[in-house]
Amino acid sequence: MLVVEDDPGHRSLLDEELTDAGYAVHAVASAEDALQVMGERSFALIVSDLRLPGADGMAVLEQARSLVPAPGFIMLTGFGTIDQAVHALKAGADDFLTKPIDLEHLRLAADRVLQTRRLRAEVQQYREALGDRGFHGMHGRSPAMLRLFELIRRIARSDGSVLVSGESGTGKELVARALHEEIPRASGPFVAINCAGIPETLLESELLGHAAGAFSGARGARKGLFLEADGGTLFLDEIGEMPAAMQTKLLRLLQDGRVRPVGSNEEVATDVRIVAATHRDLSELMREGDFREDLFYRLETFQIEVPPLRERGEDIERLVRHFLRRQAAAREIPLRGLAPDALRLLLGYRFPGNVRELASLVERAATLATGDVIQAEDLPDRVREEPGHARRFAADPAGAGSDEQWYTLEELEARYIRQVLAHTGGNKQRAARILGIGRKTLYRKLDGDT
Repeated sequence: MLVVEDDPGHRSLLDEELTDAGYAVHAVASAEDALQVMGERSFALIVSDLRLPGADGMAVLEQARSLVPAPGFIMLTGFGTIDQAVHALKAGADDFLTKPIDLEHLRLAADRVLQTRRLRAEVQQYREALGDRGFHGMHGRSPAMLRLFELIRRIARSDGSVLVSGESGTGKELVARALHEEIPRASGPFVAINCAGIPETLLESELLGHAAGAFSGARGARKGLFLEADGGTLFLDEIGEMPAAMQTKLLRLLQDGRVRPVGSNEEVATDVRIVAATHRDLSELMREGDFREDLFYRLETFQIEVPPLRERGEDIERLVRHFLRRQAAAREIPLRGLAPDALRLLLGYRFPGNVRELASLVERAATLATGDVIQAEDLPDRVREEPGHARRFAADPAGAGSDEQWYTLEELEARYIRQVLAHTGGNKQRAARILGIGRKTLYRKLDGDT
């Protein structure tokens, strides 16, 4: 429990009484001290005086509401009025007591608030557990992800080929699986292959299969992945790495729907939906002559762009909770969440490795954490500190470096918005007020529609 009381005698009395009641109490004399310690430690309950030197108890309450998980909050004042009570309760306080404080009443109020918080937390855990699978394994409620989910639902109704693009780590294979698991191909097989992970000499046989004796070592016939995926979906990851000869064969297969295994004179009809993915710019590869233009247009009957994590910052907290639950279950260890400083660091980080990097960061932090809350020091240096080659925010003639060290205006705006959101704990209304823009404008900028 955190007690915020500027009167030394009253602070000492509250400390002693609540400690005797079984609470671990940390007492401070000002809102500024409270805000500092709230960034370093987690509290189940905060008891704060409303009138404090400097910032008042409402500032403490506002900060408390942005914490994850939010602690219980009891406001105290010697100048109690109905208006103050209503204002504090509307702002998120759980209870409001007037001085002089009846200590027995305070203990009962603290017990009641904590019990209510525990029940709410259990309900939330049940809700999250029921919905933990997300949308076919993808988690997010940002506008960008909701649009992605709806697009998948619509495209899944068709059998046309799909080209999924996006940065590494964004979850392109999850998109492919979601397309498969939506009707009508969910009952068929889902087969995946990484085109960059198979040597060119083996890729054709791997995809098309081969007849017995087709080449040295081919003692028996082998059904390729196209036939294994018959009636279902074949996911061709890193399609941009496919050799030119195999691109020609894939184009023909997409045109007539028939497979000719290596060394065979017979063609076999197959019913396969192709979902291809790449993190490379296929337009650039086509200009360089490394990817067939006609194959590109065959593959992009439908095209899906998976948004990078930095463009869906409001999903980070949800993803962190998901990965924490997964780590806690796998390791059978209690993990309650992140300290506020740790969450702010993650909200302000660009995540070049996207969701895959976030999952790795949470696994690392869960391993290194000494308690049930992940602290800022449990995160890697690249998250906690700006690297030496970081790009700059303002002109510095003494150390200007190369042009690549500077942010574009668009990047600078996006980063500043993320930092303000981190400061407000994801509260978009406060963030919009700080930024001096309307909430609709903020949503549009978060959506990338600038």
